[in-house]
Amino acid sequence: MTQQTVGDVMTQAVAYIPPTTTVTLAARMMRDDDVGDVVIADDGRVRGVITDRDIVVRAVAGQLDPDTTTVGEICSEDLAVVRPDTPITDAVQKMRDAAVRRLPVVDDDGNAQGFVSIGDLAVTADPDSALSDISAAPPNL
Repeated sequence: MTQQTVGDVMTQAVAYIPPTTTVTLAARMMRDDDVGDVVIADDGRVRGVITDRDIVVRAVAGQLDPDTTTVGEICSEDLAVVRPDTPITDAVQKMRDAAVRRLPVVDDDGNAQGFVSIGDLAVTADPDSALSDISAAPPNL
C-alpha cells in the first residue's frame, strides 16, 4: 500500500501576486476568490504568503495605509513548504513544528504548485472528525 502524498490532497489552484501588490488589492482578490491566503511570488517562485490574518494584524491593526502598503512589506517570508511528493504524515509534522495551518506546495525550483491545509489533511486522515466536516462544508458567506 502506498502512502498518500501532499500531491494527492492539495488544492492545486494557486492564487499568487507580486510583492508590489497593495494590501487593498490583495484583500479584494481574497474576497473575490473566496480564499484566506495568497502566495507572494516573483516570476512564479514563492517569496512569501499573505493571509487574511496578516492583513488584519500587520496592516489594519498597525494602522498602515492599505492603498500604499504592499504585500511584500507585511507578508510572512520565512516559510515552511512541502513538495507534492511529501508524505502526508511529514506535512502534518511540518505544520506542527511551524505552528501553521497551511503550507505552500512547491516544485524543486521553488515554484508554487498549490496549498495544503490542515483541513485538506483532516478530510484525508480523519474523515469523521469535526475539522473534516467543517473543511468539507461549503463556504459560509
